[in-house]
Amino acid sequence: MLDSELKSKINQLWAKFWSGGISNPLTAIEQMSYLMFMKRLSDEDNHGKTNSKLTKLDYVSIFKGCPQCDWALWKDKSADDMLKHVRDNLFPFLRDLGDENSFYRRYMKDAVFSIPTGTLLTEAVNLVEDMHIKDQNRDTQGDIYEYLLSELTTAGKNGQFRTPRHIIKMIVELIDPKIGEVICDPACGTAGFLINAYQHILKSNTSENLIKIDNEGKEYNFKGDKIQDWDFLRNKSLYGYDFDQTMVRISLMNLIMHGINNPQIKQTNTLSTIYNQKPEFDVILANPPFKGSINKDELSEDFTISTTKTEILFLEWMYNCLSVGGRCGVVVPQGILFGNSRAHKSIRGKLLEDCRLDAVISLPSGVFKPYAGVATAILIFTKGEATEKVFFYDMEADGFSLDDKRTFIDGKGDIPDIIEKFNSREEMKLENRKEKCFIVPFEEIKENDYGLSISNYKEIEYNEIEYESPEVIKGKILDLEEKIIKDLKELDNLIY
Repeated sequence: MLDSELKSKINQLWAKFWSGGISNPLTAIEQMSYLMFMKRLSDEDNHGKTNSKLTKLDYVSIFKGCPQCDWALWKDKSADDMLKHVRDNLFPFLRDLGDENSFYRRYMKDAVFSIPTGTLLTEAVNLVEDMHIKDQNRDTQGDIYEYLLSELTTAGKNGQFRTPRHIIKMIVELIDPKIGEVICDPACGTAGFLINAYQHILKSNTSENLIKIDNEGKEYNFKGDKIQDWDFLRNKSLYGYDFDQTMVRISLMNLIMHGINNPQIKQTNTLSTIYNQKPEFDVILANPPFKGSINKDELSEDFTISTTKTEILFLEWMYNCLSVGGRCGVVVPQGILFGNSRAHKSIRGKLLEDCRLDAVISLPSGVFKPYAGVATAILIFTKGEATEKVFFYDMEADGFSLDDKRTFIDGKGDIPDIIEKFNSREEMKLENRKEKCFIVPFEEIKENDYGLSISNYKEIEYNEIEYESPEVIKGKILDLEEKIIKDLKELDNLIY
């Protein structure tokens, strides 16, 4: 839970970014990320110097080539001097920091400093200072960054947008990633799936007496005290890819703010020939772009389904890149469930024949507002096992209003029931197709041309309505007319 004063300062900063000429929240967050990165470098350098004194080993400062670039030496400059220093000295230095494969180069690749005034820069620097001066733990630092990201309320040109965190959390709980598993998001955006998977693992490996609950009923303080191999969890288990360098930078910073010091995030188009598809991931979590297509000449030869539609290609990519027994949770447009093209039928056939399709969860169309009103669904599948039956759930509420305002109701809706029913689906019969959820056998789905739309299987219960006879209705209308005429006459008498 964020400090109300800190929230207020962030809100004020947004207003100042807007009035300062930076109206795109994505640009504002990117500029804030640069400043957080600069502060992190300074903290890292100070930590190295302290260790050097304790161990009496030599240490080469990160700022050897530009001593005045250390955060502590410029954060208190006047507004104009600070702007000039960051623009002319610090940014050029950071873009050339480290070797070609270093984290620094990856983070600052193609970075452009665009804060227009010294006053706005000073305000932003002060906010970053506040985040550290208050001795914020990583839970809070991560919450701060997520609060910044909550301003992203428009979809990108390729249909990508920030997935609501409660939907991500639900998918992660359904998949249940575990310590030792390699997890990937091939279109990671702001890294929401990876961070939630990391927190899920931490929570699963934290003693119950350490977990705390805030005044909104949310659990936190996941210490992971039962984890032994922290190096694997933090450096070798979370992988993300995105073709947009700005999103890569934002996801890198988001992971850093949540305690992942060397995130495995790369800028690449995972559908193209530059990515070598191989079955290397135990868990894949994603909400890939719904619209758009890829040039056939750039398309990887690993694909067997002939299409340029990204939503279909990503599903085959997930199948190709999952290890046998690997699990996937992915958001798809409803068109995937009932599309009649050869490509649509082929991908559904692959998910049903070559995988165990565990669940199809239909989401109400307002879940992704205000980004988009498109109807979507969640697919849960496991590679390498044959499908015998599929769990269907018709989600009606997610805990927020389904209009553009997305007003908080209870923040849960059907989510707890979805998780409970999914986890106990083997013990429950779930045969009543008039309910929200039920089980459909594979053979029935196959006979239905591999259709996965819940409307193909759900039984609609119609309630017979008894209407009054025409004579009774006519009599009521005449009585009403007589009463209106009487009332009008009485009104005329009062007036005249």
